[in-house]
Amino acid sequence: MQDQLKIILNFFLLIAVQVLILNNIQLFGLINPYLYILFIITLPMSVSTGVMMLIAFLLGGIIDMFSNSYGMHMSASVLVAFIRPYVMGLFASREDMEKPAPTYRNFGVSFFKYATSLVFIHHFVLFFLEAFSFSHFGVVLLKTLCSGLVTMLLIFGIQTINFKRR
Repeated sequence: MQDQLKIILNFFLLIAVQVLILNNIQLFGLINPYLYILFIITLPMSVSTGVMMLIAFLLGGIIDMFSNSYGMHMSASVLVAFIRPYVMGLFASREDMEKPAPTYRNFGVSFFKYATSLVFIHHFVLFFLEAFSFSHFGVVLLKTLCSGLVTMLLIFGIQTINFKRR
């Protein structure tokens, strides 16, 4: 019960941080961190892919409502939820897969490989849907790289703080 309460609190906390703070950060038109993706990345391993996709749909939809982005966050989030088990299989060992949730504490350096892959996939899909054209492919890649790096810095900071707290 306590774990479920933490998950729900984390859901609303990440939405609030994204909507109230991070959506207002636009540096050079290239950097806009999307930290809400951390919720999907760190969901417990016991959550089935279908339920995870439903949660991602809801999470992305809420972010879309506050961002006026017409389903782009929803699409990118559902894709990340769908491919999460496959990406996790690339970077996590069998022992890691038996742990309750993917975090730096449980996965070590593998967590950052796993998280980085999902963040950059999410950002690429999001910015590609925003541009919706191959003629802006260079800008999409640049925005993906810049925003992805800042998002990963935030994730690294959060994971480091959580690691040291325990």
